[in-house]
Amino acid sequence: MHDFHFFGGGWMMIFWWILIIAFVVVLIRILMKNSTGNPPAEKQGESPLEILKRRYASGEITKKEFEERKKDLKD
Repeated sequence: MHDFHFFGGGWMMIFWWILIIAFVVVLIRILMKNSTGNPPAEKQGESPLEILKRRYASGEITKKEFEERKKDLKD
């Protein structure tokens, strides 16, 4: 027969499973929080023109695209 009293019996086994599950839940929450990162710039109060300027400065769009979109924003 098995003697479960070595690790505190069946209650201790249940305690360890609860502890492991809680650890996994906390780990998943931390990873999900870190994966979302910073909110988009629009939600930080940056105006559309500022976003456009930043995208042009970082090389995401060309000068022609910048001018066209800037004109669209002015209309």
